[in-house]
Amino acid sequence: MAVTSLSGESRPRATMRDVAALAGVSLKTVSRVVNEEAGVSPDVRERVAAAVQRLDYRPNLAASNLRRTGARSGLIGALVQDVSNSFSAGLLRSLEDAARSHRTGVLAASLDEGVDREQELVHDLVTRRVDGLVLMPASDRQDYLVAELRTGTPAVFVDRPPRGVDVDSVVIDNLLGGRMAAEHLLDRGHRRIAALFHLPTLTTAQLRREGFTAAHTDRGLRPDPRLVVDGVASTDEASEVVHRLLDLDDPPTAVFAGRNILASGAVRALRERGVHHEVALVGFDDFPLADLLDPPLTVVRQDVTKIGRLVAERLFARIGGDTSPPQHLVVDPTLVSRGSGEIPPRA
Repeated sequence: MAVTSLSGESRPRATMRDVAALAGVSLKTVSRVVNEEAGVSPDVRERVAAAVQRLDYRPNLAASNLRRTGARSGLIGALVQDVSNSFSAGLLRSLEDAARSHRTGVLAASLDEGVDREQELVHDLVTRRVDGLVLMPASDRQDYLVAELRTGTPAVFVDRPPRGVDVDSVVIDNLLGGRMAAEHLLDRGHRRIAALFHLPTLTTAQLRREGFTAAHTDRGLRPDPRLVVDGVASTDEASEVVHRLLDLDDPPTAVFAGRNILASGAVRALRERGVHHEVALVGFDDFPLADLLDPPLTVVRQDVTKIGRLVAERLFARIGGDTSPPQHLVVDPTLVSRGSGEIPPRA
């Protein structure tokens, strides 16, 4: 591969052999210096370092890792629903921080809830010899991973539990989160509570809906089925749904948005109708600037940093040779009261 200098001239990328020739040492000595191994005198290290700098040499870390370990690439793959979503972005950042301490890079991609895309990307990452996988699955079952797991590629599931395979997983208590949101609104006197949920095929949406319903059932209540809407997949759809619900003869006095992008759509609709200080709103998942809205958004918050840390701990333990039974970790959410969820029902 050619590189271009600041003057615009193109020249071949320097190799370890070039560094050895300029420093007047062996290839093995250059390898020891580059990989920070012992057995090289200070003056020789200085000569090699000077040659590296003069030649703009960049070591092939992937090849180096493979030589030293016989199997490692120094890369992990992370497949999430959407890398632009604040939850996914926070998760990836937490993984990146943990991976850096293991001198490992992260290859990330969005699944966009595509089953075929999930399998294609997993195959692509495995062929690139990633050391492990982090997966937020879009598929109903993940039996297709059996062969990869059998050959030693560890995987940790996040946000959604595995089905068809038994591997480590880290998820939020979605049932509890849905219950917390509904109870918060019921405690403030709301009885006509609208609820927006993502795709009903997803475990997260199913459990948040079950928690929402259970909070009503515990009080001898039943949510109005006209106010509970499944399959809301985007901010725009959420906004349209809330507008439609507000047009009912007996509109909701509160809204629970079961996902951060749905909360954004609900905020927009309430503001467009001029009722954002009259209709209560609780969202699931926090997102940047939610606390600066008018009113500030009350949310069921997931500890994304903790989730990412636990995922990384399990993955790097498996990469390091841990063969203990799979662990299925569940993290409790917290409800953050900011104002929107504390608006009382209209008289």
